[in-house]
Amino acid sequence: MITPCPTTTFEDVAVPWTPPSRPSRRSLLAGAAGVAGAALLTGCSDGSGSPDADAAVPLERRMRETAVRESARLLERYDATAAAHPALAARLAPLRSAVAAHVGALAPAGPSAGRSPSPAPASPSPSSAAAGAPVVSAGPVPPAPEEALTALADAERSLAEARTVTLAGAPGELARLLASVAACGAVHAYLLTSSQGAKP
Repeated sequence: MITPCPTTTFEDVAVPWTPPSRPSRRSLLAGAAGVAGAALLTGCSDGSGSPDADAAVPLERRMRETAVRESARLLERYDATAAAHPALAARLAPLRSAVAAHVGALAPAGPSAGRSPSPAPASPSPSSAAAGAPVVSAGPVPPAPEEALTALADAERSLAEARTVTLAGAPGELARLLASVAACGAVHAYLLTSSQGAKP
């Protein structure tokens, strides 16, 4: 919130009295200008140069990197499920493609932004390990196809719920993206357990 700038007048400026001679008009004007300038610098900041504005960029980058790691883990779950149950591969293909697109959309901008994201995540970095347990676990694929689909749906649902909570503290554009991806994940969870199956 922008606070009103204090009004400084010549009457507000205390000029010390010197017995030998009175200060000149030029010195009074210079002193008043100095006080007014200091008041403007300290009281009229709009926050555009505050550390909070600079901190928004690294915060968004950290949130994007975490989101990319989680989507990459989910992508691994799709690949593992399709490998364990080849008959489900065609059904999972459109959903897997959407998750792969999420990895690219969530990737932070930067020198490496032009490169296509890898379908599988790299080894977790020390920073990701410090962030806590991943939302999408890398557990084994259940042997029964229906159970495998349920496990995949649970992973989609858990990640969608986690992103719905996370987006409250995300910057505007990223919050909208996380909301869209979370909604997509909720749809995926429904399609994975629906009797009609996944549709492109």
